[in-house]
Amino acid sequence: MKFRHSILFALAAWFLVPISAFSVTADEQFLAARDAARAGDKVKLERLASALQGYELEAYVDYWRLLLDLKETDPATVGAFLERNQNTYVAEKLRIDWLRQVGKQQRWAEFDAEYARLAQPEQSLACYALQSRLARGDASALDDALPLWLALLEPPEPCYPVLEALIVEKRVLANAVWARIRSQFEANKIAAAMYSMNYLPPSQTPDKKLAQSIADKPMPWLIRLPGDFSGNRLQRELAVLAIQRIARNDPRMAAEQLQRISGSLQAGEKGWAWTQIGRQAAQGHLPEAMAWYRQAGDAPLSDDAAEWKVRAALRAQDWGAVRSTIEKMPPALAEQSAWVYWLGRAYRAGGRLTEADALFARIAGQPDFYGNLASDDLGRPITTPPKAAPPSKAELAQTRANPGVQRALAFFRLNLRSEGVREWNFALRGMSDRELLAASEIALRADIYDRAIAAADRTRQEHDYSLRYLAPFGDQVRPAAREQALDDAWVYGLMRQESRFITSARSHVGASGLMQLMPATAKWVAGKIGLKDFNQARVNDTEINLLLGTSYMRLVLESLDNHPVLASAAYNAGPGRARKWRAEAPLEGAIYTETIPFSETRDYVKKVMSNSVYYSALFDGKPQTLKSRLGVIAPRTGGEAKGDDLP
Repeated sequence: MKFRHSILFALAAWFLVPISAFSVTADEQFLAARDAARAGDKVKLERLASALQGYELEAYVDYWRLLLDLKETDPATVGAFLERNQNTYVAEKLRIDWLRQVGKQQRWAEFDAEYARLAQPEQSLACYALQSRLARGDASALDDALPLWLALLEPPEPCYPVLEALIVEKRVLANAVWARIRSQFEANKIAAAMYSMNYLPPSQTPDKKLAQSIADKPMPWLIRLPGDFSGNRLQRELAVLAIQRIARNDPRMAAEQLQRISGSLQAGEKGWAWTQIGRQAAQGHLPEAMAWYRQAGDAPLSDDAAEWKVRAALRAQDWGAVRSTIEKMPPALAEQSAWVYWLGRAYRAGGRLTEADALFARIAGQPDFYGNLASDDLGRPITTPPKAAPPSKAELAQTRANPGVQRALAFFRLNLRSEGVREWNFALRGMSDRELLAASEIALRADIYDRAIAAADRTRQEHDYSLRYLAPFGDQVRPAAREQALDDAWVYGLMRQESRFITSARSHVGASGLMQLMPATAKWVAGKIGLKDFNQARVNDTEINLLLGTSYMRLVLESLDNHPVLASAAYNAGPGRARKWRAEAPLEGAIYTETIPFSETRDYVKKVMSNSVYYSALFDGKPQTLKSRLGVIAPRTGGEAKGDDLP
């Protein structure tokens, strides 16, 4: 089809006849214009633009035309486009492109005028805005820039002049530079840390090759250090960085080396190094984690190190450490629902029941993992809220007439999913609950399930959980679940998280279909269940995808004590890891989930299990509890080899 269209366009160009003479649709012309813009073919783009006047996505064609000549485009032309398309995603997109251009050229008057109209500035543009203020001599710009010093560990290019202004004006001295380097090592931003070393005073600036060797192979350098290097700050700082790098792979070896050199280190340096060892040990579920954290004394903890200290304390059932660590967190971190919940649990363990219930009440009712847990702890069974009245014909017509919704639907019609998602999300901003419910219904009728969920998820007062927790393909999913003796609420909970019911979904690692099957997994399951004539092309077929996915869920579930938490973790990260993450003693399912080392898998399991609660409430019409689903995870003893061949 694409080849045929290219021939038609070539003939039209050759014979100078209208493209419409060859019965090419406007949609096809638009796709050809998109290809021309990507190829930088201005002549072809201009020709197609004239044919697409009045087309529903015409603004994008105009945007592409401007983008190809943006460096030479005068501000008035840009301003006219922005005015003509105000309050649209494509206008916001051009505004961002234009601001990047004039910011790079330091045309600050033009930048400032347009920056003020930007809805959500990205970090690079925020830094251009700070550059503009510095150029005007606005002294307060340095005050606003100072928090970026430790927050932007891998900054975009426009932020470097701002950070360097802090150095020039002596708002940042050597101690702060070393703090930034430590934070960058902790976040594994090594290239950025090497660059930050340029900000150090000459006496403390390490040789580049030496610094890189410490990052790559720290042990050889560390063991060659002299017996006492306490008088050399550069060696002390490099030594604790070396300890941090060793801890990433072997916390026990790092602890041994830190004990060996501790006499040469100052208290703050030792404290930071112990926090790094404790943090890595906590993520690896080592029993020494809390002891190593205690070695750090009162050393400040990064957000990440504090979170992992709480997780280590949870696995150790050290509720006092859970409490004290959360109470010392910065307010922005402590206010996250995870730490509100676990602080409540710590208070309850310490007999402070009134304070615990007050914390639970702050988050109970939120439709997420911690809101569910808090509801359980308050004895409030989880139910779906009263169903809002369905959108009226007038409400549907009004929302359907929204230009942003129309553009999004046009992109989905053209199978340009990424563009459709961006337009859809932009269109939802500022919508009332009634408009969101109408948008959700419109997407549902168009079989755009992920956007239907996205709209229903945003309602604040009026809700329809049958839209928020869609259950499409019921005549295929439920028989497949029954065939494998699986809880259909869990199957739907997992599918909602995996693909949002997009049958053509494909992840960046190659997983496909409703149940996001990796090619090797699909092939293995097909062989295991004796599926004949299987080939990878069939993975996206809904029936085959469900057969293979539910079969794999059953096999994983059976190999992991028939526990859905373990099986959910295994579906995302592999059965071997799910088994390895168990403890030596029985572990509350919520704590197992909280202490999963991989952030992606940890978030995934929380959402799958919370999803399953709401699906169960919808399917059964009865109150639910998340804790009953999370249960208790059996110890890491016996039967460990079961299902070892599972991919």
